[in-house]
Amino acid sequence: MWDYPRPPRLETTPARLRVVLGGEVVAETTEGLRVLETSHPPNYYFPPPDVVAGVLERSAHRSWCEFKGAAHYYRVPRGRTPRARRGVGL
Repeated sequence: MWDYPRPPRLETTPARLRVVLGGEVVAETTEGLRVLETSHPPNYYFPPPDVVAGVLERSAHRSWCEFKGAAHYYRVPRGRTPRARRGVGL
């Protein structure tokens, strides 16, 4: 990971990406993007239309990256499964 590029590299991925939450497929795409960034494991981004509507709710958390810009975060609503925070840049 320390030899990943700086600034980060955004690349398409030919892989089928799928997120399963509580046994339910909540996101699936063949048009995902992979971000390679120094000192971070690869991150995958899903196009919003490929995420099941209503599965995530927007959180108040935000961040800024000098290369990627503003990121808004989404979370799994209470009662669905664990509440790990995941970033979605918009």
